[in-house]
Amino acid sequence: MSDGWYKPVWFKPWGWIYRPVSAIGALLVLLCAVFCVQVFLRVDHYSHSVGDTLYSVFPYVVPGLMLLNWIASKTSADPDEK
Repeated sequence: MSDGWYKPVWFKPWGWIYRPVSAIGALLVLLCAVFCVQVFLRVDHYSHSVGDTLYSVFPYVVPGLMLLNWIASKTSADPDEK
């Protein structure tokens, strides 16, 4: 933090993904999971096949997970920090 700006640390790198290390990070993961489950249940109710469900869920779940990953990458600690 040599530039004087505070960088919030909500996530830490964990392999290829990030794990929450704060309450805000855990809340974001929970909100994303609730959103994905809600979309899946809503789409699955009106789908006629497995393929129909997967094609219909994809446009919602993938951007949601990408947004969570982007937020985690911007609010994560450096891998060298403990």
